[in-house]
Amino acid sequence: MALLLGIDTGGTFTDAVLLKTDDKGSGGEVVAKAKCLTTRHDFAIGIAGAAQQVIELSQCDPSMVGLVSLSTTLATNALVEGQGGRVALIAIGFEDRDLSNAGLADAMGNDPIVVLQGGHTTHGSQAKPLVLSPLDEQLDALSAEVSGFAVAGYFAVRNPEHELAVRDLLLARTGKAVTCSHELSAKLNGPKRALTTVLNARLVPTITRLIAATKRSLQQQNVDAPLMIVRGDGALVSSDFAVRRPIETILSGPAASLVGARYLTGVTNAFVNDIGGTTSDVAMLENGRPMLDPYGARVGGFRTMVEAVAMHTFGLGGDSEVSLGGSALRPQIELGPRRLVPISLLSQEHGEGIMDELNRQLKSTLFGRNDGRFAFRSGMGLEADLSQNEQRLFDKISDTAKPLNSLLDGTLQRAALTRLVGRGLVQVAGLTPSDALHVLGHHNVWNVEAATKALSLFGRQRDGSGQAFCPDPLKLADAILTRVQRRSAEVVLETAFQTDGKEGRDELAHPLVQEILDTRQMDIESPSGDKSREQRHTIRLDLKLDRPLVGLGASAHIYHPAAAQLLGTTINVPDDADVANAIGAVVGQVLMKAEVTVSQPTEGRFQVTGIATPFADESEALMQAETLALAKVERLAEEAGAKQVEMNVVRDVKHAQIESRDMLIEARILATASGRPPIVS
Repeated sequence: MALLLGIDTGGTFTDAVLLKTDDKGSGGEVVAKAKCLTTRHDFAIGIAGAAQQVIELSQCDPSMVGLVSLSTTLATNALVEGQGGRVALIAIGFEDRDLSNAGLADAMGNDPIVVLQGGHTTHGSQAKPLVLSPLDEQLDALSAEVSGFAVAGYFAVRNPEHELAVRDLLLARTGKAVTCSHELSAKLNGPKRALTTVLNARLVPTITRLIAATKRSLQQQNVDAPLMIVRGDGALVSSDFAVRRPIETILSGPAASLVGARYLTGVTNAFVNDIGGTTSDVAMLENGRPMLDPYGARVGGFRTMVEAVAMHTFGLGGDSEVSLGGSALRPQIELGPRRLVPISLLSQEHGEGIMDELNRQLKSTLFGRNDGRFAFRSGMGLEADLSQNEQRLFDKISDTAKPLNSLLDGTLQRAALTRLVGRGLVQVAGLTPSDALHVLGHHNVWNVEAATKALSLFGRQRDGSGQAFCPDPLKLADAILTRVQRRSAEVVLETAFQTDGKEGRDELAHPLVQEILDTRQMDIESPSGDKSREQRHTIRLDLKLDRPLVGLGASAHIYHPAAAQLLGTTINVPDDADVANAIGAVVGQVLMKAEVTVSQPTEGRFQVTGIATPFADESEALMQAETLALAKVERLAEEAGAKQVEMNVVRDVKHAQIESRDMLIEARILATASGRPPIVS
């Protein structure tokens, strides 16, 4: 028997779960699960807290934990927020126009670029000799100002000789981390591969600190087990492997949710909607595997060459901002995309002062634009480069939550607050769906009374006719719940349209689509009610998904059944939907891929990537390519921590008739290796 510890760091919560399996990792029974608030300024604190809590709940001996696996938003967040180390790009054989493609110049910013003569042709032969002297001359100065190096050679995927020579020089002279582009992708497109390499190099210090801190915290709890990290495609890799290739951990959390959905439900084809505190992540299971983005993962505005789940993320969660939109005569509840700290949580953490202020605002006959909202410092971010207006507002805000009405006195300060929140310096608290669920009795972990008062303040806003929007807190809470259910259906439907090659938003907004959803919503709210609406229509329109919906997240059982009804499909919310990501983090497999190409630069000469000497026979070249691909993927799987590796190889050979002769255009040999991670018994 072995205990597996899975940990997932989400935008709001860090989840931990202990799974009991046999020594081979088969089977699986949830022994205990726990949630802690994610500590964004230092992820390791939340990870340690969740791990400690779940171990205490299980009452097990920590030394019995045989494997720890972590899915983390750290890499994704760092790229989105423009964080990471300063790196130097060594571009081999690139021209100026190459450096301006694929967003590479924007990604580099003010980081140094060194262009060297060299590079290879599409068939792997040397285009120009490698000249190292320009790098050698400035290497000491470069090493003093960067945390690592990214090396990208022209057609290095066909021959990495020049990249390896540069890497050896950098390691010998600097000892700093070096990322080579051919290690991250076998695909062509030099600028895009260089971009991916730069982003990877930039993330190395960040992921290194997280993994080191996680290991220390686990050791302090007497957990001595291998640490695995979830990649963006749902596969597991060792922590040492992740340190070298942190870019592959982008979208780690969403990928873990899909693996968890498959494990918990057994479904092979489904839409999966994981609603958390900050976002709803929607993706698809296809034949039991996460559907991957064929164009490479997009994060932080950059399109990378990283294989990752085709995830569609929407600003809809339990902590989404509740606001009043629509027209003056027909106001409606709007949600997100900004995240707020729920008032029920704020009141619990910041004491009676919050309740006193809410009571004061309720007694006032004048409605304040920011009633029910507070701000406080987050303890994160850097205060450098603040404008005068931003600094003035930041100085007024403290660690203790203050009402926004007392902090803001004009449009400029509201804009300054938005920028302070965006930089992670300040958090805003206000009414959220989580507060509505507390009032409706679905949740009871935070302050229900504070949530009720926040709903009362929100509901007394006036519409165009001077009437209060919704004076009854209970009715308003129910309306917010209904709105979240509707939006949950809409984000899945938008994802479905995009998966089918449509724009998504335009199709969702179409009046006929909205008419179908409106009719279904009326049927849900009044299943035996007035049929006069139906009688006014001579045509009944229909729309439904071709597969079931799997709902994940702590509140999935509240939101997603109604969403599935709106979508005309079935719903599956597993018992442990609240920790599906953490379960997915620990039940996954190690899965690695390696690709080798065979080309025919001239008739009767077959070139295999990675082998200098060409072959005269196509069959011999293909066989040697398979041998090389299998050797590569086996080595990668072992480096990633796989045990009992199983390998497979697939040929994709393309021929063409040229002057009545059958000629090889290109052959791609794809080898895969999979296995379970190491489990200490």
